[in-house]
Amino acid sequence: MKLLAITALLVCASGHLYAQGVEVSNAWVRTSVQGQKATGAFMTLTAKEATKLVSISTPIAGVAEVHEMKMAGDVMKMRALPGGLDLPAGKAVSLTPGNYHIMLMDLKAALPKDSTVPMTLLFKDAKGAESKLELKLPVAVSAPGGMAEHKH
Repeated sequence: MKLLAITALLVCASGHLYAQGVEVSNAWVRTSVQGQKATGAFMTLTAKEATKLVSISTPIAGVAEVHEMKMAGDVMKMRALPGGLDLPAGKAVSLTPGNYHIMLMDLKAALPKDSTVPMTLLFKDAKGAESKLELKLPVAVSAPGGMAEHKH
């Protein structure tokens, strides 16, 4: 299996990152306090061709997984997506609080506001080719205003 590591990123003024046919926008990590063991990371992913987000790694957490939250009757349930997250061609997939998101567990330290979190996303395309995307996500209390919407 061919692994293509993407280390050079193009950061546009709009806060979008592009690599290997996947656009990442509105990316951020929720703050945490000392002793807190989990938090979430959120972003919008748009792939040019059908792709799958298969894994996430970061040095700040012992475990990083794509999770799904959904209602089961009157109970909100959260579970890991063991096969990864499908990214249909040309369709934006939002990872947001209360929906799909990246769960960061076994945090090694508190994540204060205005710090950054290094994160590596591993994608696999329909042909089985893998690519990595290295990110530095801002830490915030909530979705940063300038990243949550475009103002003209």
